[in-house]
Amino acid sequence: MMTTSNRMNGLAGIVILAGGASKRMGTPKAELPLPTGERLLDYHVRHALELNVADTNLPIMIADNGRGFDIDADLMQNRPHSAVSHIPDYIANKSDEQMDTAGALAAIESAMQTLMKVNASAAGSVTIANSEPSWLMVISCDSLIPATDLWHELQRASAQAADKKVICLTDDSHLYPLLGLYQLGIEPDLKAYIDSGQRRVMPFIKPMVQSVPFAKSWQHLTNFNTPEDFAQACTALNNL
Repeated sequence: MMTTSNRMNGLAGIVILAGGASKRMGTPKAELPLPTGERLLDYHVRHALELNVADTNLPIMIADNGRGFDIDADLMQNRPHSAVSHIPDYIANKSDEQMDTAGALAAIESAMQTLMKVNASAAGSVTIANSEPSWLMVISCDSLIPATDLWHELQRASAQAADKKVICLTDDSHLYPLLGLYQLGIEPDLKAYIDSGQRRVMPFIKPMVQSVPFAKSWQHLTNFNTPEDFAQACTALNNL
């Protein structure tokens, strides 16, 4: 049974954002092939599963906006307790004619709701609301930073910034809100924000965010939107 006490230092789950339109890339980023032949989505799942070794009940959720990207079956061999699942985006309470997703925030809200349902139904567990702060790690498919490295970079800040609810990476000029940790306690506020018709990430997180500078060697591993950007990211990954 999954309880808040057996999670790895407050990490409640991982969501991989793979539902973007990828118009400038020309193909879904989740299906981009790395030089090794591995697809980008499988790359992120593989590294998330490495974190799962420390806690075999750690949920790994794929938010692909209904695209149904499959996972390399070889990744799941000898991992009978690993929970990798697809989740739908959260949709605000609107009429059928007005239904729309709220982008990345809809995926994050859905992941939070999924984690709370799992905890509420787990016999003998406590609910998220009554536990110590628990975090959802968000990983976007426009990055090649492995989940293992991202977690190690962010977890120290989560312990030191007790008053912050979102911890994410930053470089000299950009904040990366979709490479970060989101405290599950913000779920009601996030739901209300989406239900009000809002979908922009930065205005929501600005009052509660703690940024974590990362090394220049990571700068070219993130935020790729064109084939040229992706080629540069692959080169940067090989040079690490």
